[in-house]
Amino acid sequence: MDEIIKILKKYGPLTGKGLKEKANCDSLKLWRFCNTSDQIIIKTIGKKYLRLDRHIDGYARLSPSILREFLTYSIIALKENDENIDETAKGLSIKIREISKNKLELAKTIVKQLTGLHKNYNEIRNKAVFVIAGDIVHRMAHSEIRPEPSTGEIINGSDLDIIIVTKHLCPRIVKELDNKIYSQKCLLIKNPAYHEEIDYIIKDISKVKKQLSVNDFESMVASKILDEGKYLYGSKILFSEIKKMLLDNDISQKFAELEKKAISERRKARKYLLRTDSFISNDEYDRLFFTKEESDEIF
Repeated sequence: MDEIIKILKKYGPLTGKGLKEKANCDSLKLWRFCNTSDQIIIKTIGKKYLRLDRHIDGYARLSPSILREFLTYSIIALKENDENIDETAKGLSIKIREISKNKLELAKTIVKQLTGLHKNYNEIRNKAVFVIAGDIVHRMAHSEIRPEPSTGEIINGSDLDIIIVTKHLCPRIVKELDNKIYSQKCLLIKNPAYHEEIDYIIKDISKVKKQLSVNDFESMVASKILDEGKYLYGSKILFSEIKKMLLDNDISQKFAELEKKAISERRKARKYLLRTDSFISNDEYDRLFFTKEESDEIF
């Protein structure tokens, strides 16, 4: 892997993705080399947080995955150039936060436009709340180009994850709102100026109450999303009611315990991947190094 050292000498600090593109080598081999070489240092920005994965025993894993963290959120440099790595990492951190901010503002603008033009605007504003979730709330949104799983359309990084909770809102209005959001979803993903994906669901407060039982995977995901979700638009009273329900059901504490488990499993995964320098199975690759399902499902 002498070529890696030569590249870093020539170009200075690089993201994992930048280094991989210049080296044109296998991701796992590159990650292993960078993490074991006594000539290289790695600085990772951002945070790790709990993500639920139905393919993992106990459902708990950390996000971003080891590979995503390396490619998108890490700066790699030679130790002899360590004076430049902090500045490069700071620039990457600012970029990631800016992407998160821009996606948040886009989500807010879309929601305001859709509801503002609706003839039942006041009723929607008082009987529905729009909650933003996913990478954006952790200020970890990225803009890596990737295909949208269900359609194959190319999208610009992290989804705009929006949960709409209603209370005593007329079913007709809910249906109209659903149609409007879906139409905007289709336009936004195809618009070359955006290529953004809106992942959303509309549900009544009664469904939220049932999901707080956290007795299956779907209810766990739904509860976690609302627990970490931030207010986007609509009824602040309803938003406060939802947060109180989460508190009363001790949801945050339940997921805090799962996150501890995910942190422990991440440490084990890293140790295993670093000491196992030979071939690993596709199952191990997906389970330990990189999951193809980098975004939460919404229920």
